[in-house]
This record gives sequence, structure tokens and C-alpha cells, in this order.
Amino acid sequence: MAFVRNGSVQRPVRVAVIGVGILGAGVGWNLSRHGAEVVFIDAGQPGEGVTNWSFSWVNASNKTARKSYFDLNVAGMAAYRELARTVGPDSWWYPSGHLRWTDDPAAEAKLLETVELLARWDYRVEVCTGAEVRRRLEPALAMPGETPVVFYPDEAWVHGRHLVGRLVGQAVASGAEHRSGTAVCDIGTGADGSIRTVALSDGSRLDVDIVVNAAGPSAAHVAELVARHLPMRREPGVVTRISCAQVPIRRAMHAPHIEIRPDGDASMVLHSREVDALIDTGEDPAELGRRLHESARHVVPELGDSRIVETRVANRPIPADGYPSVGAVPSVPGYYEAVSHSGITLGPVIGRLLAAEILSGKRDEMLADFRPERFPL
Repeated sequence: MAFVRNGSVQRPVRVAVIGVGILGAGVGWNLSRHGAEVVFIDAGQPGEGVTNWSFSWVNASNKTARKSYFDLNVAGMAAYRELARTVGPDSWWYPSGHLRWTDDPAAEAKLLETVELLARWDYRVEVCTGAEVRRRLEPALAMPGETPVVFYPDEAWVHGRHLVGRLVGQAVASGAEHRSGTAVCDIGTGADGSIRTVALSDGSRLDVDIVVNAAGPSAAHVAELVARHLPMRREPGVVTRISCAQVPIRRAMHAPHIEIRPDGDASMVLHSREVDALIDTGEDPAELGRRLHESARHVVPELGDSRIVETRVANRPIPADGYPSVGAVPSVPGYYEAVSHSGITLGPVIGRLLAAEILSGKRDEMLADFRPERFPL
């Protein structure tokens, strides 16, 4: 546990976690359970931003461009299994595996190449036929019987908003403070440049020792408050929720032209990179949602009577090079970043590693390729 000295008195370190999505909740929960004084700050409500409007797929199979990034995501998957044992898995944890197939020959060849690579990296993967998948795993799917389908049995999906609520609730029960509906408008530093205060849009000012920037799409703005340039991509995504009498599938899946997953007993989530590409054409989000819905009905015919509940476009929090920015920024003592796409997969492991770094000062090698200082000031 980390302490700071105030005159002759030692007190626990006080940390402001800005942004209460999956990353902020993970960092704050880990800090709180190890004795830090945590203040969660969010302009909205916990888990209701990007965390609630992502595909929420826990995986490493889609993270093979850099081995260190793959390894971090594998560690994220293991951290979820440990988290489920620690806080209980009900309502948020669905480790039912993931299916992927395509109707494009070139994409299929690339998919099978990735399968070979993952097998060499000891990642569990099976190649089935469409007929086998319908018989053994998902009878409601419509697909050609001989289509190669890749099954990743260790992957999962997460109800991110429920998990964030669980983590924040446990932290608050242990003494953490939660400020929702208020934004950070200033971060004050001392004569030595270290973090001292956080000013909020409700007019209050908090004395803190450390700030964790987990503000997702707003992370670049928060960084500017400490004169830090954090380059971010602009990469919006559209997600649609549909309701149905009973969800006909159990697993998250990447089907041709559409990604589908359950979202409870009577709701499903739809996404597609192809539809994302239409966001900047000016097409109405409601029409984008209808495109997603139509594609889903081709894959799961039982969705014929389902209806769209809501469609939302959200900006993904992706640093400019596509990889996470996690850890201390040495030029601003007391300022840390936890900014990443794939936040759903990485939330628990980044939460654990960053909290340990804040409390002990030791930097974990697993984060070596993802340090904030790779971006020049």
C-alpha cells in the first residue's frame, strides 16, 4: 500500500480516476482493494459510455499483429477468469467461446493462416464445418454445411455495464468515492510539476496525489489539462441493440458482413466494420441500424420477428498507433494513462498492472511496448 506524508502524518495515497468505463473501473477497484483512497469521476454514469456500446468480445485471436500485444490480451483473458472467481460471474461473464467464418475466399485463406499461427502460439482453436457447428454448437445459424468455421473455445463476451457497476459498487463499499454527472475541467500541479488538485464542472475542487486518465474518447482532452499531447485516432463505430422473444444463439460470432452476440435473455448486439465505413457518408444512424438488422436476419433466420431497440455511434478510444497507452508520464509526476481500444479484453489486466505500478512504483515488463512516453510531448 502506498502512503504520502502530510507534515508528520502519513495517509493513504489519494487517486482520482477520470472515466468510469471498464478501464477506469478496473484500475479504481484494484487500487481501492489495496488501500488507496479512490475518487471515481465521470461526466456520465458508470459503464454507460463506450463500454456499453462496444462489441464486448474478450479475445486474443484478433490481436496477432504484434506478439507482445497478443500476449497482453491472453493475459487479459486469464485476468477475467480470475476476476469472475473473485467478484462472482453472474450477470456479466459469458465464457461460451467465439465463432468466425466468412464467405470471401481471400478472407477465408487469411483466417486459416491465422489459425495456424495461433496454434503455434498455443492458443486453443478448432476448425469445424458449418454442419458440425449447427449440430454441436449453434443450431439456429444459417450457413453452408461445408463452410470452414473457426471456433475459439476460450473466448467470451462480457456485459460491460454490469461489470463496471459491480466493480464500482464494491470499491464504494470499501470507502471509494463516486462523482458522476460531473466533468474534470482543470488539473492543478505544484511547483515541482506534480499533480495536486482536480477541479470539476460542478464547482468543487479535490486534493489528490495521482490522476488516472481513463477517459476513453475524451482522453486527449484530459491529457491537454496537464499540457500532454496524446494523439488519438478518429474511428467511430455503430452498434445496434435488438430485442427478441428469446435469444437464439449462445455465443459471440463474426459471420459474413455482421458481428452478433447475445446481450441477455431477450436482447442482442450487432456490429459490422462494413457498416462502420458508412458512418461518414452522412447516412442516418437509424438506416445503419437497419442494415445491421437485415444482415443479422440472414445469418440467424429466427430473428425475423426481432426489432431494433437503439442504434448508437460511439468513438473508439484508440491511440494513434493502434496500441494502448498505459502507465506513468514521467514529465508529469502523479499523472497516469489507461487508454486503449480492446478495453473490454484488457480492462482487468490493465487494472491490475497499473494499480500495482501506482502503489509500488514498479513497472511491469508486460506493458513495456505500450508506455505513454512513446508519444513525444
